[in-house]
Amino acid sequence: MKPAQKTDCDQPNAIEIEGLSFAFGKTVALRSLSLAVPRGITFGLLGPNGSGKTTLIRLMVGLLLPQSGSIRVLGATTPHTLSRLIGYMPQLPALYLDLSVEENLDFFARIYGLDRGKERRERIRQTLELVELWERHRDPVFRLSGGMRQRVSLACALVHKPALLVLDEPTVGLDPEVRVGFWEHFHSLARNGATLIISSHTMDDAAHCDRLAFLRMGDVIAEGTPGDLRKAAGRPDGSLEDAFLYFVRRGAGT
Repeated sequence: MKPAQKTDCDQPNAIEIEGLSFAFGKTVALRSLSLAVPRGITFGLLGPNGSGKTTLIRLMVGLLLPQSGSIRVLGATTPHTLSRLIGYMPQLPALYLDLSVEENLDFFARIYGLDRGKERRERIRQTLELVELWERHRDPVFRLSGGMRQRVSLACALVHKPALLVLDEPTVGLDPEVRVGFWEHFHSLARNGATLIISSHTMDDAAHCDRLAFLRMGDVIAEGTPGDLRKAAGRPDGSLEDAFLYFVRRGAGT
């Protein structure tokens, strides 16, 4: 087995992408995309379904390899070697339905390297309390609602306190009150040095991010803080949806 790559802790960006392209056969998902994500912020990937968000995220966590261009994650060119530093929540929950909530977290905690029993159990409890599911920790996942399964999936990504947390549509199906709690914790993680990549197609999530990249047809059409993007669109007091539509029309030449 090859040793894991060392990361460059002094590098200012958590992710650096240059000319990244990827296609599934004749279907182009990403088109020479370039992007830099600073460390210690919440960075949103915003775009409609089919814009390339999920493909980009899978490249970030090492589930796919670039077909052209380059990607560096935490200073490494092979993100899959950094599994203990990355937390990944896929769009569709990757859970074992017949196992209990606690058993699912224990499985992922062991994969991420939390070996000491007492420490691992305490971390599992803390994480389930965070997502408000400790009272259901003994229940098999198949008994949970869709929103609760989403919370378990998030807990599995958080359990090892990753330096980089990559979340694909994390708030889908969550109650508004729970969603607010998640965002409070996301910002707390960023304040403590973690970097969060969050894909979404909802403007509510976008407004919570420190920086955003608008994606359309596999490329970045605009990038900046929510305020900067609204100003660039000529609507400093407008909505992010208006800003997105402005950049779409500008790119189409209309």
